[in-house]
Amino acid sequence: MNHPVSTIAPILEAPLQTLPGIGPKLAGLLEQAVGGKRVLDLLLHLPERFAERVRIEKPEEAPADRDSVFPVLAESHRAVRSAKGARYVEVRALSGDARVVLRFMNATLPWIEGKLPRAEPRFICGRVRPEGDGFSVMNPEVARDAAQLPEREAIWPLVAGLHRGHVARGLAAALAVLPDCPEWADPPLVARETWPPFAAALRSAQAEATPAPRARLAYDEQLAGQIALALVRRRERQKPGRALLGNGEKRTAALAAFGHTPTPSQTAALAEIDADLAAPHRMLRLLQGDVGSGKTLVALLAMLRAVEAGTQAALMVPTELLARQHLRTLERLCRPAGVRVALLSGSLKAAERRQVLAGLADGAIAIAIGTHALFQQGVVFRDLGLAVVDEQHRFGVEQRLTLASKGEATDLLVMTATPIPRTLLLTHWGEMAVSRITGKPAGRQPITTTKHSLEKLDEVIEAIGRALGRGEQIYWVCPHVEVSLQKPYSRGADAAKLAAAELRFTVLKEKFGKSVTLAHGQMDVETREKALSAFSSGTARILVATTVIEVGVDVPTATVMIIENAEEFGLAQLHQLRGRVGRGPQQSYCLLLYAPSNRQMMVKRFNLLRSTEDGFVIADEDFRLRGPGEALGTRQSGHEMARLPLDDAAAQDRLVAIAHADAEALLTRDPALSTPRGQAARLLLRLFGKDAAMATLGAG
Repeated sequence: MNHPVSTIAPILEAPLQTLPGIGPKLAGLLEQAVGGKRVLDLLLHLPERFAERVRIEKPEEAPADRDSVFPVLAESHRAVRSAKGARYVEVRALSGDARVVLRFMNATLPWIEGKLPRAEPRFICGRVRPEGDGFSVMNPEVARDAAQLPEREAIWPLVAGLHRGHVARGLAAALAVLPDCPEWADPPLVARETWPPFAAALRSAQAEATPAPRARLAYDEQLAGQIALALVRRRERQKPGRALLGNGEKRTAALAAFGHTPTPSQTAALAEIDADLAAPHRMLRLLQGDVGSGKTLVALLAMLRAVEAGTQAALMVPTELLARQHLRTLERLCRPAGVRVALLSGSLKAAERRQVLAGLADGAIAIAIGTHALFQQGVVFRDLGLAVVDEQHRFGVEQRLTLASKGEATDLLVMTATPIPRTLLLTHWGEMAVSRITGKPAGRQPITTTKHSLEKLDEVIEAIGRALGRGEQIYWVCPHVEVSLQKPYSRGADAAKLAAAELRFTVLKEKFGKSVTLAHGQMDVETREKALSAFSSGTARILVATTVIEVGVDVPTATVMIIENAEEFGLAQLHQLRGRVGRGPQQSYCLLLYAPSNRQMMVKRFNLLRSTEDGFVIADEDFRLRGPGEALGTRQSGHEMARLPLDDAAAQDRLVAIAHADAEALLTRDPALSTPRGQAARLLLRLFGKDAAMATLGAG
């Protein structure tokens, strides 16, 4: 049906409850399942698969790899609990001469008795398995008539209380009001890919498993995101900035204290940053560098350029632990340059905090390091020229762009040690220019990575004793702080659930005494800092920790990293942890300990980690295996990939790249989005929740 553009959005944005037959209760369940309250959200709730069923007369005819539909007569019902305590209802039934056991997990006895009354004919659908002298079916569908169980049927993701029929009813109503939309994608691209129009793609994707409709919808969502990012990018680049120039004196003094020449890659990244600082517009730059590549030095030299230009700089990090680590490093290098550095964090005593705030306000403190506290109300800088944000995957685009609001035309540099795949660069960091530091500083040795079953734990501990005898220092990382109180510790298959820093510390301390210390995120800052200082100084030789040491802990004399229950960590995180060693000239080692039951999973991860120390290669593979949110350690708003991912990750990457180029081309030709395609693009932005970006157009 044809509608004017102005009337399309209200139809698709209407609440689900406005659809015929959708009352408040059903609307609430649908909203939970589809993740939104609009008619469009329901239309975009695509089937996760299409059930292919075969009709048979008796269970012995059932194929092993397909659901079967056949008649049954229930004989008895009983409520049961499994050995693990799970509730289910078991129904003993007949199908012809064959006995069939039906099991319904998490069901109630009265409900099943109503669906399958004793001695009344019913049809069931499910995967049939031989059991004893008969057969069994787990969680079968039940119907009065075989026609209610068609041979092919869409299966949608559901929530408790919502049934397939509810979704089908809602979608039928939504599809009945679905209007045709103007074409917002590039017409030659649509023709080349043989994509249907948007509305036709929605209808097809709900009815069939062919790839073209899903690819079209996935592209539309990516295009909306890329147009929005391009608009934000243009807005920020149009904002006036100021040139920050320096004479290099403070940099020279800091580099002399550092004692090493920057690598060619560090020099190249710094040149790109310097060019932005010198330009009369705001810098928005992402600095990527693998573990140990030397990002902190580049950031410090950038901040010293801002100080040389007569302004201040701020370095914001996610944890106080990391802030204090940076403070030690920066103080050592800035003191010879005559630059005052201070920490601002939540743990400062009132008198210390007042002194730091006064120093920031009058300019006596040139560089501030801290957590979110740096940007709280009441923190005033005399003149903040550069804000640096370290390891902040959790910030969305708009949050990053407001971090520098403490200064006038403040430049912004964001750093990450987690290599970001190209697809994520385009989808989540697309408003920023990107610099990349590759390689490691001279003199660092490759890290030898090995894997060991937890059944060999005693042998690993003995090897640790030998390493201590050679004067080495060791990290021992566990996935949890405390052991479960419900079960004793196990070295077998349950170890993955139970490995804990507190317990490992106790075991190692019994064997190695005062040379063992402990650090984790649940400690108070002072206690944790004391433990880290003891390890850094060499007083402690073994540091047992959680992933609190994943970033920012720099102990060049540490040569062994042990990661217990390594199967609980993603590839990128294992690579990050491994990067805590290999920071000095000595040969370093990373031992991956895994539960025997997870051997197969670990072999694949181990082979990749052993084959490369290139974090960008590892990040790409982690992205493929675990998805973007988990690969970055986040699952939150602003960092989800499209709700319409393709099964083929390479195809998804390709669509993102095409959408990026298409968005740039569209806004180059039509920066105000005023042409017919531009007006359609405005509708696209609105439908996919990117309409805030249209504020940059001055209307919308």
